Parts: sequence; structure tokens; C-alpha cells
Amino acid sequence: MTDQGTGAGGATPPTSDGWVARDAAVVWHGFTQMAAYAGSAPIVVDRAEGRELIDVDGKRYLDAISSLWVTTLGHRVPELDAALRSQLDKVAHSTLLGNGSRVAIELAEALAGVVPVDAPHIVFASDGAAAVEQAVKIAFQYWTNQGIEGRHGYLALGNAYHGDTVGSLSVGDGGFGTDVFDPMRFPVIRTPGYDDPGWASKAIAAIERHADELAAVVLEPLVQGASGILVAEPDDVAAVGSACRRLGVLLVADEVATGFGRTGRLFASEWSGLRPDILCLGKGLTGGYLPMSATVVAGAVFAAFLGEDLGPKTFYHGHSYGGNALAAAVALEHLRLLQAWDVLDNVEARAGQLADLLAGRVAGHPAVRVVRQQGLMVGVELAPPRPGLRWGRRVCAGSVARGVLLRPLGDVVVIMPPLTVTDGEVIRIVDALTAALDDVVTESGDLT
Repeated sequence: MTDQGTGAGGATPPTSDGWVARDAAVVWHGFTQMAAYAGSAPIVVDRAEGRELIDVDGKRYLDAISSLWVTTLGHRVPELDAALRSQLDKVAHSTLLGNGSRVAIELAEALAGVVPVDAPHIVFASDGAAAVEQAVKIAFQYWTNQGIEGRHGYLALGNAYHGDTVGSLSVGDGGFGTDVFDPMRFPVIRTPGYDDPGWASKAIAAIERHADELAAVVLEPLVQGASGILVAEPDDVAAVGSACRRLGVLLVADEVATGFGRTGRLFASEWSGLRPDILCLGKGLTGGYLPMSATVVAGAVFAAFLGEDLGPKTFYHGHSYGGNALAAAVALEHLRLLQAWDVLDNVEARAGQLADLLAGRVAGHPAVRVVRQQGLMVGVELAPPRPGLRWGRRVCAGSVARGVLLRPLGDVVVIMPPLTVTDGEVIRIVDALTAALDDVVTESGDLT
């Protein structure tokens, strides 16, 4: 066990049980029932090395969920650490409201060179939901600024998840216990998600019927992540994008989860040849180091906001920490490393290895209904024989007990390792998963 040192006055540091008690006394965790938190055996992270998290007791866990899909290159990457330290010697933060920041400009220039958006301009924020919220507001005001009335609606897909602010929650399809907020959500035109084989044709038909009232179509290109890794065919996504272009409807591509190499290309839109009018980025933007997101807006949309100083065409929106210098410095170096390290090549190799292992050892398991995968985004949908067994949670708990951190979406186990995951670590993930699957079918006769 790694030496933990001692606490104040030389006292032995508290164990994980003590930290969990302190945690539950003062912290309110998102998407977590706090009455059950302490009893769910949460890990309390103290530090990290490479692709492993280390808890307060010194136990190591392979971070197979990339710390909720954000960590791309691993933890404590020396080059990213150095970028952050270097920026600290200059300035930690200065506002972008009405003024500039050298490192934010450099990051925007670097992003502009790689995003699938024409003549891009970038609005920074701190998380993916805020990026989507900005996109929804920009799409709305785009039409208003041109004096075009009635273009206030949005078309979004079933199973969609776009974040938890009111606007992003509205274009999302509920779920996750959010029905309580339905009175706050604005209505949208909802067509089926990627689990419907005819989703694209139904979306296109709805766009054709409602084009004159739509501000934008909002979708997650190729993969609906939070719905259990539902995967679409690239040609279907391309067809919807073409319909938007043909009918003059703005297309918002939410790549908060799929951006920065997760699907096997730098952006999932590239699989379908999409050139969205607005692109939302988050999660992996800084490699998992600091909260930062970006709403990337095509030049033709940006131009509609140009006018007299302080006039009605101005986009009256901005966040205190938008374009934070520390985050920008790390994000800039992260973009460089993605290319310098040939990270996409590793994603292709490890995704292929993972697919083979899942096909041979997991897909036919009696606890599994289906496996869905795109790049290093995997959803293993379980097949509990009756409701209420909480197999997703139990399988992930079994994996965590074996030193592999997984997290379920209901009865879908999500595998989302860092993009630098090794062949040995892929085997370690599948070993832990299969053993945990075996557990649930033998405990208490769950298949009887």
C-alpha cells in the first residue's frame, strides 16, 4: 500500500469510512440519493496516477469511466501539468466580457482550425449544459435579429440528453428523475431517438412539416450517450443534417460527450460529414483537468449578431469564468497532445480489441441483452429476469471491488476508458466486468 503520510499532529489519517461520513455530512452529490449514499460504498479519491484513481486507503482503481467521460489522456499528465503551472505564472483568470485574453485567443484559433464548422466563432463557458444553453439562445436570437417571426421552436430527439439547465433540459427528453421539472421546460417537437430504426426519416418528415417555425434541430451526432450509448448510422445522421441545410433550419450538434476523439474521430460529426451551424463542446476539452466548454458558431450565424454598440443585435449573455485562462492553457496543450501522441490511432486499436473481447466474452453472457459500441464509448445493456434487481448498480459494484471503476445508467453498464488506455488495461476491464456479471447470475438465483 502506498504511504499516505499522517494527519495533523502526526495522527493517522481517517480511513475511507471516516471520509465517507465527513462527505455525507456536508456534500450534496449530483444524481445521488444522499439518504443512501454512505451505504453504497462510494470510493473517496485522494490522488491519481496515469489511468488509475487512488482512494484514501491507498487502493487503486482503473478509471474506466474517465471520471464521467472527461479524462482523455489520463491523470497527472506531465505536459498538461506543465501548461497549467506555466499559465499560473502569467494570470489565472481575466474576464472576456468586453476584453481579450491571450491564451483564450490562442485556444480559439486552435479550435477554429479543427472543428467541423465554417468560419467559426467561439463562446466559452464552464460545462456542457451551459454550452447547449448558449446554443439554444443563439439559435433563437439569430432569427429575431433578422426580423423573422415565428422561428421559436426546436426539434429534438427521443432519448436525448443535453444537460440540466432549464433550456438544455427542455431539448432533452427528461428521464433521470427530472420529470418534476416538466412545468419549467418549454415544449419542443420530439421525434424518435436512435433506438428507432426509422428515426431519421421521421425526423426529416417533421423538419419538412415545421421548417417555418423551427429555430433549430438539436441532436447528438452518432451516439446518444446518456441514454445507454445508443448508436446511429452515419448516413442517417448525414441525411438529417442535409434536410436542415435544404430547408434552412439551423443544426445544433451537441458533442459535449462525443468530442475530442471519443468515437474514433476528433469529432463525431466527421463520421457523417456534418457541418453544423452550432457545435457544443465540453467534457474532454481540457482533458478532464478543469471545467470548460465552448459553443462554436458558424460565421453566417455570428454575422446576424453584428450591429450598433449596445444595440438589440448584441448577444447579451456571458459567464464570469468563460474563457478562464488556466483552463484555456490546458485545453490548448491538450489539443496539441491529441495530435502529437497519435491518440486517434490508439482509440482505433483499443476499440477494436475491446469489441473483440466483448463479442467473445460479454455479448453472449446470460446477464447481457446487447452490447453497443462506437469507438471507446460502450454500453452493455443487462437483462435482469425481473424488475427491481438493480443489476446495473450491482455489476458496477462488483467491478469496483475488483479495482475497475464503472458506473451504470440504470441497467446499462457504461465503459468509457481514457483514450490512452492500454491493451492490458482493456483486458483488465473485461476481466472485472465478466466476473461481476457472473456474480449477479449466481447470487440469490437471479435467473430462476
